Amino acid sequence: MITQFGSLFAGNVEMENIGLAGTPVNDRRYSNEHLVTALTNTETLAKVMDREGYDVLWLAEHHFQPEGYEVITNIPMISVHLANITERLRYGAAFNVAPTWNPLRLAEDFATADILTGGRVIFGVGRGYHVREVETFGSPLIDTDANRELFEEQVEIILKAFNEESFSHHGKQYDIPPPVPYRGYELEEITLVPRPLNLPVETWQPMVSVNPRGLNFMAKHGIKALVAGGVKGNHEAIAAWRDAQSRQGVETELGENVNAGFGFFIADTEEKAIAEAQIFFEESMKMFGPLGFVRGLTPELIEELGDPKRAPKAALPTLRDMVEMEGYLCGPPELIVEKLMEVQNAYPGLNQVHVNSPICATPMHVVTEQLEWFARDVMPAFKKQVRAGAPADD
Repeated sequence: MITQFGSLFAGNVEMENIGLAGTPVNDRRYSNEHLVTALTNTETLAKVMDREGYDVLWLAEHHFQPEGYEVITNIPMISVHLANITERLRYGAAFNVAPTWNPLRLAEDFATADILTGGRVIFGVGRGYHVREVETFGSPLIDTDANRELFEEQVEIILKAFNEESFSHHGKQYDIPPPVPYRGYELEEITLVPRPLNLPVETWQPMVSVNPRGLNFMAKHGIKALVAGGVKGNHEAIAAWRDAQSRQGVETELGENVNAGFGFFIADTEEKAIAEAQIFFEESMKMFGPLGFVRGLTPELIEELGDPKRAPKAALPTLRDMVEMEGYLCGPPELIVEKLMEVQNAYPGLNQVHVNSPICATPMHVVTEQLEWFARDVMPAFKKQVRAGAPADD
């Protein structure tokens, strides 16, 4: 039963000349003064979501983006600040890019944020998808096998640091602690200081495929799965995730331990919603298409997508296509309620969803107006299920 709602914000600035015929992604450059407005945008969004009764604002970590699409670099740091200017909203990491961190530094930063916010931060880890970020920090991404191997060792270290009063780890990438003399004794174990107060640490990871290795790793360590693009296109992965948990002795209903993400846009009719959001979708596709996050894009289409003269005439996916694939919810509130109720019925274990206007492109005033409308006219249909007697999940 769906009882919790959030939204994902990647941290974009306000942009001009957007859409297929607009400025190419690689041609965008903004001053530092404009780039930092992504942080004030995040403040604005957090205050609106806190006021409107949302549960979680999911934030994305990214680096070296003068183009202005994803400008938040440190989720624990900004989460502490946001918790201080809001009352109850929680802040989730979608995701801390583990290969850009030393795992012990990430564990320390999260533990500090957990303590300072009274448990209002949610831990999340990902392998990364921008080679400019990960490879610049000295970690592999082009070599996907090496990236996965590093990531898995990092997560194991972080979870040890969270859960054990003292620990050691001796793997391929890390030797913790090194065998050195310290104040008269040989160093054999270390203790994370501070450790999180709220244990076990709720941990999330993106689920983007049915790779058994990745799913088994998540299930083994009790990590939960966050998916984007709705549930229809992710059905195979969600079913495989249920099976992976079962192999670890955890029996779940379909959709349990999943947070499903949907694009959305509300207007008086479905046609109007699609028409109004199309240009924001186009700019988002320009950003994410070449990174492999838009279904149906061939190498030829990706080339055309980057050319403002050719892109408007190319056979590119449209927002209507995404609506038909049920990755986007567009239309009046009652239609969105209907669609989400269908999702709830098909995935009885699903209790968390997050919704967002096309990310990295939609102006903040539109984002907040849309979230206010969703909170007013969509969320109550699900929250009243709790008031009618069904317990809300923690």
